[in-house]
Amino acid sequence: EVQLQASGGGLVQAGGSLRLSCTASGFTSDDYQIGWFRQAPGKGRLGISCIGRSDGRTYYDRSVTGRFTISSDNAKNTVYLQMNSLKPEDTAVYYCATTYGSSCTAYGMDYWGKGTLVTVSS
Repeated sequence: EVQLQASGGGLVQAGGSLRLSCTASGFTSDDYQIGWFRQAPGKGRLGISCIGRSDGRTYYDRSVTGRFTISSDNAKNTVYLQMNSLKPEDTAVYYCATTYGSSCTAYGMDYWGKGTLVTVSS
């Protein structure tokens, strides 16, 4: 069974940085992608970035392009999300999820980890 564990959330001032980590295990092939999603209070879950395990292809939502960077360390089965120039509107619970498919959408994910809270103060 695929399992994911997200960590690295916390409280940061606007303009600051955080790095989230997602450690995953249990895959039956290398043809999958891992994504980061966030859900702010009262809003739906938004896909903000994904990375393919085998080809390293990345996707970013336009709300984070230029500020967030996704990367992976395949030897450690860990995906990172470096978040720079954080804004109060980035405040949300951040989740990592995975799919053997190709879309970077919440409904396209097969497995989810528990979320980690990111709070950006103004």
